[in-house]
Amino acid sequence: MNEVNDNKATPAGNPEAEENTIPTVDAGAAAHDLELAPEIKQLQADLDQARAEAAELLDRLLRAKAEVENTRKRAQADVASAHKYALERFAAEIIAVRDSLELARMVELPADSSPAVQKMHEGLDLTLKLMDSIFQKFGLTRLDPRGEKFDPERHQAISLVEAEEVPPNHVVNVVQKGYLLNDRLLRPAMVVIRGEPAAKKGAEQT
Repeated sequence: MNEVNDNKATPAGNPEAEENTIPTVDAGAAAHDLELAPEIKQLQADLDQARAEAAELLDRLLRAKAEVENTRKRAQADVASAHKYALERFAAEIIAVRDSLELARMVELPADSSPAVQKMHEGLDLTLKLMDSIFQKFGLTRLDPRGEKFDPERHQAISLVEAEEVPPNHVVNVVQKGYLLNDRLLRPAMVVIRGEPAAKKGAEQT
């Protein structure tokens, strides 16, 4: 009889054999990983620090860029404002000259006026037209609100009168014309306005 061999090899693919298989560990590789662990941690820490510093530098760069842009815009606005209103003081003086010329022009000439006086009158007309053209060129606008509703933002009322030809709270007469410089009030128009009718005032008081 043949003897039974107790040490038969386990057939391949046997689950029990696979479960009993113990994986081998490379001791040298494990030791090498342990040696590198501190270096890996240091590299990771350096990477995190570099990322934080990069984020901070980017934030500073963006802030500096925004500040430069804001400064540029403010400078442009200041230059535009200075250019726009550079003539304000000069305009305030020159409109007084125009007022004087206009008053002189309003004087009626006698029928027997000499040609020289008539020429002077015509010269006043030409001068006023030339000044108005220059005013328009530099953004100086005249306010002549006769018949318009009283606007406290642009008009200065010096008296109240009763007048049937205009509605209440409207300008009856302009004593002195006002001026705007590029839409900013340079001088308010001095006006006389119509007050509320006496009958209406009496009704409100009762």
